[in-house]
Amino acid sequence: MLLERKLYQKLKKNIPSISWNRIENLSLLGMPDLLGYNKNNQFFTVELKVVKGNKIRFSPHQIAWHKRHSKNTFILVEAVVPRTLKTFSISLFRGSRILELVRWGIKIEPIAKSFADCRTFFENLNCGKG
Repeated sequence: MLLERKLYQKLKKNIPSISWNRIENLSLLGMPDLLGYNKNNQFFTVELKVVKGNKIRFSPHQIAWHKRHSKNTFILVEAVVPRTLKTFSISLFRGSRILELVRWGIKIEPIAKSFADCRTFFENLNCGKG
């Protein structure tokens, strides 16, 4: 949880053009961590994950949520070097690919590979894409 909080701070710092709202919700299990809103009046959600290897751990509720809500849902993964916890990579995936992420981890191709790429993607997200 602490590592995801730090990832959220990095995301806000690197992508200030998006209106970010952290969702602290215990009643809707599986709900992603963030609600984003861009200049195109587009809402989207982002699940934050920090991993120390290839494997990403999701709860059954998170898997169900992303399967049920396949449009404009995303998973941002920060891979860190064990022990040092220094960022190794940033990867953004569509929430609709959650079952692939469960099976293959961060080996699948992301839609963005840096905060700069994520910023461009989220800023340009509109109703026709997602």
